[in-house]
Amino acid sequence: MLVRFRLEMDNLIVHGEHFDCVTIDFTQDVTREDVMGFSKKWITSRNFLTSRMNGLNKVGESALTIEKVEVEASYKD
Repeated sequence: MLVRFRLEMDNLIVHGEHFDCVTIDFTQDVTREDVMGFSKKWITSRNFLTSRMNGLNKVGESALTIEKVEVEASYKD
């Protein structure tokens, strides 16, 4: 299934440089199990972002949105 991920982070430090806000928005083809596993890790891991993103030293607030993308079938005449 096609899923849209949107990660919003506020008050972060990357390689020693401060950023007020960073948004990462992407669409990926994943399975339902992938989404459930990712969601569980997001909820249960205290340092989920800093342990996975190179150079990310600190994040103030963050929010993750995951939503299924509906794809319309295209028809040929």
